[in-house]
Amino acid sequence: MEKTMCELFAGVGGFRVGLEKSDSSWNTVWANQWEPGKKSQHAFDCYVKNFGENKNYINEDIASVNKETIPNHNLLVGGFPCQDYSVAHTGAEGIEGKKGVLWWQIREVLETKQPKFVLLENVDRLLKSPANQRGRDFGVILACFNDLGYSVEWRVINAAEYGFAQRRRRTFIYAYKNSTKYFKRIEDKSLENIVFKDGFFVSEFKIANNTNGKLYDFKYKDIYDVSDNFKLDFKNAGVMRNNQIYTVDVIPQENKPTVLRKIIEDKEVDEKYYIGNKLEKWEYLKGAKDILRKAGTPHEYHFREGAIPFPDSLDKPARTMLTSESSLNRSTHVIEDPKTKLYRKLTPIETERINGFPDNWTNTGMPESFRYFCMGNALVVRFN
Repeated sequence: MEKTMCELFAGVGGFRVGLEKSDSSWNTVWANQWEPGKKSQHAFDCYVKNFGENKNYINEDIASVNKETIPNHNLLVGGFPCQDYSVAHTGAEGIEGKKGVLWWQIREVLETKQPKFVLLENVDRLLKSPANQRGRDFGVILACFNDLGYSVEWRVINAAEYGFAQRRRRTFIYAYKNSTKYFKRIEDKSLENIVFKDGFFVSEFKIANNTNGKLYDFKYKDIYDVSDNFKLDFKNAGVMRNNQIYTVDVIPQENKPTVLRKIIEDKEVDEKYYIGNKLEKWEYLKGAKDILRKAGTPHEYHFREGAIPFPDSLDKPARTMLTSESSLNRSTHVIEDPKTKLYRKLTPIETERINGFPDNWTNTGMPESFRYFCMGNALVVRFN
């Protein structure tokens, strides 16, 4: 099979970095990156700077793209936001979800281009959303795949548990047409065996045996029925095939994680990264809190949050990086510099290393604050 790939919501190219590192024969035939509401498209510029100019790298809203113009491809990849995937009936034919929800753009590409394989990434809470109808959003996604002739495997993966430098939990979704050789190879395998022995994830991300999974019939009238009525307690791994769902909480066979000490720069960093005289403010932000607040007279409630380690331990992997990394906020990493023994923030290069990117991947002319933003959005990859 020719290894042709289409990358949606490409960011700075995380899927491509990882796939091309594992196999240089991958050919990216089309990519789209668009940051809504931004005059400067720094992530797209970074993508082009690293991968080169190409008429098939598109910097526009995916909703405005005629999907027929996308080249044929065998693998569709992308990281998309966790949003409200409820579906509303309309007078027109076709599915109409909440405006702006990017899943429907993915579905439109699937329907139009029919790629054989799909690899998507989302936050771990996707499996439990929304709170008032747990599992509905993921159920809508599975139904869309099912209706288009795909089977699906999924796994929530914490990167640090498999040797990486960040405790980042993400849901990965692998879908494949029921006409593929891959499907035919595992067609006679039980859904349980696909999770534990024969499926896509288990060869690279080892897990311990666990027989406490559950099998469900996935029967529904249409996508609207799923949106209105479906709920399921999805676990962190599972398979959907031919209107059946098997889901189970798997336990990783952990690799020793990479710790921050291994990835921080071994030179003196610029003084701008040191927190200086703001120690008291940082201590407050990182500390435990129990604050009495009012939610309209006379209602009061306690806002509580636990403490975050301060400084972050150099002998543990990083916490999950957010797009606000480096700003004065609770989630930003602060370490004690091994050379100066003073507290400082991470450098952009260090955040790239936490995600497994090459040094200076985002050093492409964008503001430094956006370099952090890009890494807060990025996949964890294995480049080195």
